Amino acid sequence: MSVIQGKPIGEALARKPQFYAPTSTVTNVAEPDRTRYLRIALRLVGLTFIAGIYALIIVWPSGWSWHTGQSHQLPHYLQMILGVYATLGVFLLIASRNPLAHLSLIWFTVWSTVVHAGIMAAQALANPEQIGHLWGDVPALLVVAAVLAVLTPRRTAAIALTAGKK
Repeated sequence: MSVIQGKPIGEALARKPQFYAPTSTVTNVAEPDRTRYLRIALRLVGLTFIAGIYALIIVWPSGWSWHTGQSHQLPHYLQMILGVYATLGVFLLIASRNPLAHLSLIWFTVWSTVVHAGIMAAQALANPEQIGHLWGDVPALLVVAAVLAVLTPRRTAAIALTAGKK
């Protein structure tokens, strides 16, 4: 008598197939390209928010830092901003595992980034010594917001995608 996984062949073949939902760290083969790209974008933005902003402040202070003096002496406000962005970066990495379950965080990132860029653009225009920000962090933040906004499904599309995965 032949055996499959400890059961007679007849019993093993008569059983209904079992389907398992993909784990949060495995990409579903049927996952739409847009969601897959969103996962990648969330990871890149998350890592940039964690370490990249600080690196850009060191490399290009006139385009990324709103203070004068040595970059290694970060003012308190800049330390706070870096802390907030690093924290957001960690949560974006977590959201990249299952973006459809974290839509509010993604949309918060999009809109808060647009607001941040808008305020910085207005301040750079009002203060000629800060004009470098119009070529540095302002466009970079707008690109981040645009990429996440384009890749993130709207409510009805997200509901349809989520329903299709169940």
